[in-house]
Amino acid sequence: MSRKIELIPLSTGDFLYAVMMYTFIRILFIDKKPIQIAIISLLICYAIEFSQLYHAIWINELRNTFLGRYTLGQGFLWTDILAYTFGVFTAFVIERIVLKQHN
Repeated sequence: MSRKIELIPLSTGDFLYAVMMYTFIRILFIDKKPIQIAIISLLICYAIEFSQLYHAIWINELRNTFLGRYTLGQGFLWTDILAYTFGVFTAFVIERIVLKQHN
């Protein structure tokens, strides 16, 4: 929606993507420490963003599909790196707060 509605900042989608990635990695690796989950999530998000600098025919064709566009993105932006960092950091802090309240 951040790409279609002008009132929503463009980085909102990347922020939420990072939160989703953190949550997904947390579900897969429930026994890992939150800091490990944050690092893994950031590495995945950064790898996907930096992969956008690679423009081979096969990956560009993949990016032209609906799923490829929303999974791999379309173009590299430093602001996306910042949004991913804030998204993972936010998910990490929320998890720490929730875990602290349950202990």
